[in-house]
Amino acid sequence: MTTIDSVNKVIVLQNGYSRKDGENPNAMRANCTCTLIRCRDGTNVIVDTMTSWDGEHLKSLLLKEGLHVNDIHIVVCTHGHSDHTGCNYLFQAARLHLVGACASYRDLYMDHFGSGDPEEELKLDKNGEVVVQRTPGHTLSCVSVIVDNTETERKIGITGDLFERVEDVEDQSIWLDAGSEDENQQRVQRSRIAELCDYIVPGHGPIFTVYDRIRDKLKEDLKNK
Repeated sequence: MTTIDSVNKVIVLQNGYSRKDGENPNAMRANCTCTLIRCRDGTNVIVDTMTSWDGEHLKSLLLKEGLHVNDIHIVVCTHGHSDHTGCNYLFQAARLHLVGACASYRDLYMDHFGSGDPEEELKLDKNGEVVVQRTPGHTLSCVSVIVDNTETERKIGITGDLFERVEDVEDQSIWLDAGSEDENQQRVQRSRIAELCDYIVPGHGPIFTVYDRIRDKLKEDLKNK
């Protein structure tokens, strides 16, 4: 089911988490924050699809929003780790699957983000208000979805593991321990996205407001890298 609205709606279907396993000190338990975007042109986008064991749960979360899996038009995974891509198989009616910077439909792979321009964007809606940008760091192919003209009247960034959760602003060890293929690029992108957006949906926690003190801290981290 698709509906036309006056704003783009960002709906966090489930808040993610990441923590050490209580029994095995060498293991982690993690699942991603899963987000639905209902674009005002009727396009439905799901961002990060949790683990492969979450299929029935994800179906039930969508049903609460009045949607079925075949109502999703675009699947975006902020990167290719299994806790962000696990239920992609549900969305076989979608016209585009984007895993990091890799775009495909069935066995067709498309040349999005092929220009080499780090500022290249991919528009997901007809109004150009929901766009994908490259945000390398956690992995070199990471992307974020930037949503403008929202119910909040502010921009919302759905960033995956560019930010683990709001606590990693003060405690850098949280995002560093989660793994970073390029720490310097990740610091650059964290600061850039915080300047661009007023709210951030991180990879493993609830949405948070980007206050000026957060922007200042990320700028400071960038200078002290």
